[in-house]
Amino acid sequence: MAAAGRPSSRRACPAERKRSPMRIECRNISYRYHAESEPIFENLSLCYDQPGFHALFGPSGVGKTTLARIICGEIQPAGGSVTTSRTEPILYTYNLERLPDWATTGRHLERVTPDGRAGLRESLVDIFDIRPCLDQRFGGLSLGQQNRVNLLRYLLQDFGFLIMDESLANVDEKTRETIIMHLKELFRDRMIIYISHNLVEVARFCRQIAVLRSVSKQPRIVRVTGQDLRLEGRPDRTALEKTMLEMMNAA
Repeated sequence: MAAAGRPSSRRACPAERKRSPMRIECRNISYRYHAESEPIFENLSLCYDQPGFHALFGPSGVGKTTLARIICGEIQPAGGSVTTSRTEPILYTYNLERLPDWATTGRHLERVTPDGRAGLRESLVDIFDIRPCLDQRFGGLSLGQQNRVNLLRYLLQDFGFLIMDESLANVDEKTRETIIMHLKELFRDRMIIYISHNLVEVARFCRQIAVLRSVSKQPRIVRVTGQDLRLEGRPDRTALEKTMLEMMNAA
């Protein structure tokens, strides 16, 4: 399993290279919060087998965040395994992460930018619409601005897999759409797994959607194919409504 990680201040950056086929697979995962509690997962299996923008979707409390943390190695399951086809880190970002206030957000982003990626950082700053935030301390930003700054620092790293757990919470709909559409273009050969409660957004932008259901339902995971809308595409309202209905029925 590839190592999970956080953005670091290291300056070295691997040269761009031809990437092997992308795959991440959970096999027979079992987990319970406490020894006496009912299992939240029991022999759960899940696979994402293509690069692109995918989703983990489901109602609150079914274990989406727990499963995401198992995938990235922050939690060890009681049974089962997680395997990947690539050696780059699996990064996990969520909407409650905070940066210290000892420097400006711009200085923080500079420190975590690997060599050769300053141009990417500048492009993302404009796409995320946070240039006015660069001279401010993190604590002085709105929640939506904080979440954009935090997500951006992960995107600068050499990741193979990135899990975004409500990472764009508190960001307005138009800006969120702009960010998602550009990420799909900039990181076509990476795998991004998006966790969100926004039914329309997940159905519209994601490719492989894994709907995680409550413990009482079997199978625990139902696969739905999303619309995977891109910058050059046009939404098909009928197809979108069909995908949304499949997701609601699965959940």
